[in-house]
Amino acid sequence: MRIDDFRNQPKALDAEAPVAPGADTPSSDPAYVAKATKASVEFERFFVSHMLRTMRASTRAMADEDSVFNNRVNQDMQDMADDILAGNMAGQRAFGIADAILRQLAPDAKSAGAAKPTKT
Repeated sequence: MRIDDFRNQPKALDAEAPVAPGADTPSSDPAYVAKATKASVEFERFFVSHMLRTMRASTRAMADEDSVFNNRVNQDMQDMADDILAGNMAGQRAFGIADAILRQLAPDAKSAGAAKPTKT
C-alpha cells in the first residue's frame, strides 16, 4: 500500500474527532471542572512560589555577610512566609495563570470566576 492510498480513503470516525459544542464532553462535567480548577490553582501556586524563591535567592546572593537575609533562621521563616503568600496569591488568582489554564482545560465552563475554590 502506498501513501497515496491513505490520502484518497475517506476518514473513519475515531476518538480524536472533534466533538460538537454542547455535547457531553469532560469539560462540561462539574467534577472535571472542579479538578481542573484545583489543578490550575495549584500550578499557579507552584509558579508564584518558585518566582518568590528565585527572587529571594538573588536577594541573598547580593546581601552582605552580616545581613539579616543571610541568617539561616531568617531564611527558613522567609521561605515559609513566601510559601503562604504564594498560596494566598494563587487562591485569589492574582496572576491569571490559573484562569488561562482553566480556559484551555475546560472551555465549556460557565465562568472561570464562578469556579474559584474556597479557602481550606
